[in-house]
Amino acid sequence: MLLVLAGGSAGLAHAHLEVISNADAPRVFFGERKVISVTLHNPSAQEFNAEIRTRIYQTSSATAVPVSEAAWKTLRVLPHQAVLETVSLNFPAVKAETRYIVQWLDDTNVIGKTEVLVYPTNLLAELKPLLDGETVGVLDPNDKLKPLLRQNGVTFTDLGQTALENFSGRLAILGPFRSKAQLPEDVAKRTKAMAKNGVAIVWLQPPPGPREKLQPSYYSVAAGTNTIVVAQSSLVVDLPELPQSQLHLLRLCRLALHPEPPALPESNPQP
Repeated sequence: MLLVLAGGSAGLAHAHLEVISNADAPRVFFGERKVISVTLHNPSAQEFNAEIRTRIYQTSSATAVPVSEAAWKTLRVLPHQAVLETVSLNFPAVKAETRYIVQWLDDTNVIGKTEVLVYPTNLLAELKPLLDGETVGVLDPNDKLKPLLRQNGVTFTDLGQTALENFSGRLAILGPFRSKAQLPEDVAKRTKAMAKNGVAIVWLQPPPGPREKLQPSYYSVAAGTNTIVVAQSSLVVDLPELPQSQLHLLRLCRLALHPEPPALPESNPQP
């Protein structure tokens, strides 16, 4: 089975196309019509014009289980040309991060593969044990986060309906904001007061202007015995659709509740 996933030397030797692998595996939620990008290159001096098929395997450290196979499209690629394509694929329900392999086939020849990480749709339910039975305060003027919290059974207090400094829960999430115009008046002063009242805070900044000073993607500010994590909104872009954005938000919440000292990056980070 592992040899099949690798493609087999004979199949690759006769293929006219090759798949250029992404640096990072795409991350999607399970379900139907999940869009995956693939770059295909024709290294030969002849035009390629044939039907491409997809074959999907669910993998673990020792096994590979076939899930589906389907015709994708007839593809024409000129000599020495590379093309970026997208395909909509269906991934079955999973309960945790699960690795899939998408094989790309020309007839029976495997021309390459794409690794995809598939996630359950209830990632933000992981907030509940962090909250220890309390509600999370949420200032969400664009209604990006509140529907996801409801969907995941996470109780929250809408800070758009109350003064920030009056909230006394364990954790508050401010944002994401589209622009600085959405920020409450005296937001920095009121956020600091909230932190000094015992609230850990994740503050998702609006997108920076073209002339603003360069800022790190996130940083921590101590306020009394609590922590305010200030993060760029680009870390949580398109929260409903991107697992990586929800994973970023969970990570920021954990850092606000359980601060960690900064450290140098690992030379060989884990995937």
